[in-house]
Amino acid sequence: MSQIRIANAPVSWGAIAFEGFNEEPIAYDVVLDEIAETGYAGTELGDWGFFPTDPAALREELDRRSLAMLGAYVAVRLRYPEFFADDLAQALRIARLLAAVAPDSDRSKGPFVVIADDNGADPLRTANAGRITLEMGLPDAEWAGFASRAEKIARAVRVETGLRSVFHHHSAGWVETPAEVDRFLAETDPEVIGLVFDTGHYAFGADVSGLSVIDAMNRWADRIQYIHFKDYDPEVGHRSRQETWGYVQSVQAGLFSELGQGSVDFPAVVQWLHDRDYDGWAVVEQDVLPGMGTPKESARRNREYLASLGL
Repeated sequence: MSQIRIANAPVSWGAIAFEGFNEEPIAYDVVLDEIAETGYAGTELGDWGFFPTDPAALREELDRRSLAMLGAYVAVRLRYPEFFADDLAQALRIARLLAAVAPDSDRSKGPFVVIADDNGADPLRTANAGRITLEMGLPDAEWAGFASRAEKIARAVRVETGLRSVFHHHSAGWVETPAEVDRFLAETDPEVIGLVFDTGHYAFGADVSGLSVIDAMNRWADRIQYIHFKDYDPEVGHRSRQETWGYVQSVQAGLFSELGQGSVDFPAVVQWLHDRDYDGWAVVEQDVLPGMGTPKESARRNREYLASLGL
């Protein structure tokens, strides 16, 4: 029996704060019900305030559905030191909530504070996601500060709550391409911050590099502590590059397909995890925008696909 446990996340329901979308927001209890009903054993927190932020109330909601809390995505304006104090305070507030609702057990398996850049905030990077060139990258002089701010948050989280932090490479942020992930990892202490490897964001950001998902997992094996299962439609990615779509337009066009329908070799990914005795969580994230698709049906099909791989 596989030791890998499978979760989903609110982003698969389009429950994400994104400007310009006026659809009626989905209720958090519907998302939790549907995560449980479609066969998942855990969830991530989603945007602050989507789920209850009172620890007792959130714990009750999770326990009622036998769901674990795996982590929380924390957007940090890492390039800009003037925002650091506010972003650190928010990261610690989220970490305290995670620690309060999680069992007091092996913290190496989560929940994780998922530190990310403020993805989608920079117009150039957002407009050119999936086709980032060297000229669009973070200036060399800024890398040390960018990385050190991520490390400082991870250290503070560990000291106050005992939780580990992982960094999320992501489309439309300053760490998207394989070279940028390499640079971030080289600039940070592996004892302080790990990597959440997102198969779909990696595949989109690396599609023109020739480095497969498995190539990347081998390359960063000693830093990967947590994983997001996301598929990538290369035909949409190709159109995005040919027609110079921005990141939002690419996602709207179905950039992140249901699992098994895109180019990510999930049988190989699962085998890679088994070969390394990975016994943590894999979180399904089929990123969609508010109002897109049929989330519950997609979640069910994604879970059935993973079951066919023995998960």
